[in-house]
Amino acid sequence: MSEFAKLAMVNLECADPAALAAFYHGVLGWEITYSDDAYGMISDGATSIGFGRVEGYEAPGWPDKGAPKRYHLDFYVEDLADAERRCRELGADVPEFQPGGDRYRVLTDPGGHPFCLCVKSGD
Repeated sequence: MSEFAKLAMVNLECADPAALAAFYHGVLGWEITYSDDAYGMISDGATSIGFGRVEGYEAPGWPDKGAPKRYHLDFYVEDLADAERRCRELGADVPEFQPGGDRYRVLTDPGGHPFCLCVKSGD
């Protein structure tokens, strides 16, 4: 099947776009290209992640199925413990439920969205 579309960007709903743009800027090192009360965006020049404010936003639960997650981001890291520490310093939380053992760690960003830090297996 031939391609007929290209991903322009990923947009995440949240309560505080500026805070999430700052958090993911700290995690990825991408430039904050826009930030105000209603919308924030980061980019590496090829890909962008946007953060849009939604009134009454409720974070997905982890692992609560009553408030299911809507998406999650996975990030490759070299050192799982160091990456977890650095994310926590930026404002991430570490939920008690961790299904990945030593392969990956689930964290939640300041908006409550789950994301995973993954150790890349040998290439």
